[in-house]
Amino acid sequence: MIKFNNISSEEPYLIFQDWYQAAVNAGQLRVQAIAISSYNPKTELVDSRFVNLKYIEHDRWVFFSNYNGPKAKAFETNKTISALFYWNATDAQIRMRAHIEKLPAEESDAYFKARDPEKNALAISSAQSQEIKSYEEVVKNYQAVLEKGDTSVRPEYWGGFQFTPYYIEFWSGDRNRLNKRQVFTKKQGSWKSKFLQP
Repeated sequence: MIKFNNISSEEPYLIFQDWYQAAVNAGQLRVQAIAISSYNPKTELVDSRFVNLKYIEHDRWVFFSNYNGPKAKAFETNKTISALFYWNATDAQIRMRAHIEKLPAEESDAYFKARDPEKNALAISSAQSQEIKSYEEVVKNYQAVLEKGDTSVRPEYWGGFQFTPYYIEFWSGDRNRLNKRQVFTKKQGSWKSKFLQP
């Protein structure tokens, strides 16, 4: 689930909140899953991956990850991303383009301290995306951290990212493919709306 904290009253945010609630009411699984795509100019690779969006605070969209992983490296070299929700329960797609940066350390600290020890143990024990001999070794490393007891202190290599969209497209499917597409683009501090053909 996504938490809404003092969410912006601007129109695309209100539409998002309505569409999100409709998806929840329709029984959408993993409603918080969002695909994040990034480009790394050093490797010339485009990557997409799903993350769990944790909360939206005013106009900031927040998720957490390992700062040493490939996506964090991509964010360092190119601070523009695309993001995508698809909720099959309501046949709704929401596309975004946004600027991304690290969350302030104190906010990451507070979030980490409030999490379950089991989740924190994995964040501490895993060198995300690095090669390892076997899955059994992953489990062994995880259990070793969990057994030490104190999992409340956030490691420096883990924390939040926040992104602020400047483009949001709401796509609503139709069985005859008369899909509705409404786009909001933010320019000079205000949102402009238009419709696109299917």
